[in-house]
Amino acid sequence: MSKETHGGSTRSRTIRQQRITDYVISRGSASAAELVELTGVSLMTVHRDLDELARRGLLRKFRGGVSALPSTVFESNEEYRRGAHVEAKAAIARRAVEHVEPGMSVLLDDSTSALEVARLLPDVGPLTVATNYLGAIEVLKRADEIRLICIGGDYSGTHDSFIGMACIEAVERLTVDAAFVSTSSMTPGMTFHQEPEIVMVKRAMLASARSKVLLMDSSKMPRPALHRLCPLSDYDRLIVDADTPAELVEEARQHVRTEVAPW
Repeated sequence: MSKETHGGSTRSRTIRQQRITDYVISRGSASAAELVELTGVSLMTVHRDLDELARRGLLRKFRGGVSALPSTVFESNEEYRRGAHVEAKAAIARRAVEHVEPGMSVLLDDSTSALEVARLLPDVGPLTVATNYLGAIEVLKRADEIRLICIGGDYSGTHDSFIGMACIEAVERLTVDAAFVSTSSMTPGMTFHQEPEIVMVKRAMLASARSKVLLMDSSKMPRPALHRLCPLSDYDRLIVDADTPAELVEEARQHVRTEVAPW
């Protein structure tokens, strides 16, 4: 196979860098030679990609290769997230569904907290549900009273969802009653995510919703991440689990209507 000597278009570069990130996270580390074989581009192009991914805080570059940062695995890897804090997320989802009524249109992001909401929605129908998350699509695809809108784009194996410009443009064409989203971290006044591509998709989802509901388990606070998503005051409602420290709940209530989900 001939090796590409330049980085290619912005879209091809984005897809390639996501593929590299997915590969490294799934294995823990990789050599530059492995990534050349994986992507079919030149060694120089791989090193440029790795420099960019390291700059963004997604991977750690070392002589001859690259490894996944522990925070990247924790905050991004979908398989890991599905098994983390399951009871807290389920409790948050039960409270969230109290704000869904038959006939509503609902938007779900690719968070595992929103996945727990998806599991409960068939009992609330009829509903229209839009999502970019394959996990939620799998849960809802055979639900009789759910009209399911699948939002496509560039597939991310790390998140098991669709991202990128095509995804954002599809979201921007929607107007829904409520969006249920989560993110990797928050402080009492701000929400964050470590990946700019995910930030852009979540911002588009929030802009498309009349009601913006943030789902956050207590493991995600209070701590920042690399990129600011939006202030807490931009949401209409925050739902947290019962393990969230009381002082954090009170601080959050200064910015947004905050509910504590019982176990």
